[in-house]
Amino acid sequence: MKLLLLTIGLLALAFAGIAIKIWSKKDGKFAGTCASQSPFLNKDGEACGMCGKLPSEQDCRKDTISV
Repeated sequence: MKLLLLTIGLLALAFAGIAIKIWSKKDGKFAGTCASQSPFLNKDGEACGMCGKLPSEQDCRKDTISV
């Protein structure tokens, strides 16, 4: 029972932290969420698999997302 309460408490704390970050950011957006922004994940300079954004581009290509 203690483990369940601890798990629920930690998950609630994580969700609260994310909510506070979204609330405190301008327009509630996270910056640099594409993997193409991370030099550790994208060493070859490939485009983002979700939106097609290149590492040199600033904005995500939201209009061209195809699922």
